[in-house]
Amino acid sequence: MSISASQVKELRERTGAGMMECKKALKEVDGDMEAAIEHMRKSGMAKAEKKAGRTAAEGRVVVKLSDDGRTAVVLEVNCETDFVAGGDDFRDFSDKVAERILAERPADVDAVASLELDGETVEHSRKALVAKIGENIAIRRFRFVTLEEEGAIGHYLHGLKIGAVVAVPGGDETLARDLAMHVAASSPLCVSADDVPAEQLEKEKEVLKAQAADSGKPPEIIEKMIQGRLNKWLGEVTLLGQGFVKDPDTKVEKLLSSAGARVTDFVRFEVGEGIEKDEDNFADEVMAQVKGN
Repeated sequence: MSISASQVKELRERTGAGMMECKKALKEVDGDMEAAIEHMRKSGMAKAEKKAGRTAAEGRVVVKLSDDGRTAVVLEVNCETDFVAGGDDFRDFSDKVAERILAERPADVDAVASLELDGETVEHSRKALVAKIGENIAIRRFRFVTLEEEGAIGHYLHGLKIGAVVAVPGGDETLARDLAMHVAASSPLCVSADDVPAEQLEKEKEVLKAQAADSGKPPEIIEKMIQGRLNKWLGEVTLLGQGFVKDPDTKVEKLLSSAGARVTDFVRFEVGEGIEKDEDNFADEVMAQVKGN
């Protein structure tokens, strides 16, 4: 059966698939447009399953703020390459997922899959996009930041890959955004020294003790050395102890105090942090094709 150019064009517009794929699908169902769409959806889902095990360590961070400005969500969605991360399809999907998460407040990433998105589930939309762009896509993580008192929530995005949100009771929008920019740049571990996890604090103490033990100094001097170095480390890893990124001579704690403000929560996401990247994906694919031929 002969397939016309107008049929191929219509199918491309409705599915977003390539010309040759559309023509092939139409031929397989004797030109039936609806059957071709269903066939492509089914084959696309199968392709998505095959790509599910591939490493997705690129992507983008999305921040969405509620209409009342009191709740924000930070979302990381991953793909395999920067090229896809910068594309319209991936951007639109990420933005819509973030909006649905903000609206529905799911408990975890697993719950996101079943949220409604454009008449389908998020998971169905994800698989359809995988089939369309040819890369694995993963909704990796999200966090809410909520402002419980009067003040402001600030957010900052550094390109596609770093996003930060800060809740600042007593602060205004300018201060909140400046602090979000600071968090994005300085990557503090937590707000204050009291918030440092006990396990991490003990681990740092052990490292400092081992370093000081080789100094040959008396025990009382070593104890002072350890405490001094520990205080320095706490200043480096806590938001309040860091020098403000716009004015390093001023501690964030002092900046907040002078504004009559506090920070109750913050989150910083960086795309791919903690993911072990598989550098051989592309090479393996090429070799597999060569061997297959």
